Amino acid sequence: MDAVRVALLREVLAGTEWPAAARGFAGTLRSSVVPQGGGLLLVGTAEYEPWHLAAHLVDEAAWSGQPELAPTLVRHRVRPGDPAHLSVGLGRVAAAGRGQTLLLVAPQRPDAALLERVHEARRSGATVLSLDAGDPEVLGLAHETLTVPGTAEVDLDTVQHLVSAAAGENVPPPSGPRGRGRFRDRLARLADQLTAPPPARW
Repeated sequence: MDAVRVALLREVLAGTEWPAAARGFAGTLRSSVVPQGGGLLLVGTAEYEPWHLAAHLVDEAAWSGQPELAPTLVRHRVRPGDPAHLSVGLGRVAAAGRGQTLLLVAPQRPDAALLERVHEARRSGATVLSLDAGDPEVLGLAHETLTVPGTAEVDLDTVQHLVSAAAGENVPPPSGPRGRGRFRDRLARLADQLTAPPPARW
């Protein structure tokens, strides 16, 4: 979802808690990842893989000049022949430690094996953040959560769009002609995205 569509979404959701909540959570994510520089791991549940969020964070990392925001997507099922950026398995979660950030996206309770790996990562010093539906097990593991209950005006996918867009914000643009050029490039890219078909699977 590009910046124009996010702006429209925020306008529709004005008066609700979600734009501010997403910005607050994105700020926590940014302050956890960028100063430490230890890397961002992104993992979903066995039933839900947040590949779309991964793709948007990669875009925001490039645009904002904060490469630390580009996540490593951790997958429950890695198949032979998968490209390198889609070949990281669950063992990477348990191996996470101090200076690293783990973002768990959980529309439902993760299985016990993933919960145990997240617990190991936290015990080893990793910062654990979660986008979730309010499961007590997840809430108990995370240092910071953004919970989207089933009764909310939005769903978890929509909140992920808001969070990823906000993650690259509040970064001063480069000064001088280079900054203006990057801004023009951004506008041109947005125009292309508005007329393009939906992106293929990341």
